[in-house]
Amino acid sequence: MKAQNTISQMRRGILEFCIISLLADNEIYTAELIDRLKAADLLVTDGTLYPLLNRLQKADILQYRFVESESGPPRKYYSLTEEGHAVLKDLDGAWQEIHGSVEMIRRGNDSE
Repeated sequence: MKAQNTISQMRRGILEFCIISLLADNEIYTAELIDRLKAADLLVTDGTLYPLLNRLQKADILQYRFVESESGPPRKYYSLTEEGHAVLKDLDGAWQEIHGSVEMIRRGNDSE
């Protein structure tokens, strides 16, 4: 499909915003984060997710803590930092603006 490359780029571009949004209210275990992204049809591989989480942590947008697990090794739970909440607020505004612009363009195309 000719659009597949563009679709993949769009998903990759929005992935960081989606991860930060998922962490807005609660800390989340890595596997749950993957499950929620997949449930939203944002197919994620470990090779995509872990470098992104690492980059966000180094940028002080998110933090993690280990929680002991009864069924194996400790689990890593991610949450937003104060800076992460500020970034989310900025990204929410940008998303609304971008979404509105795209819809305006699409409505213009529909009227032709």
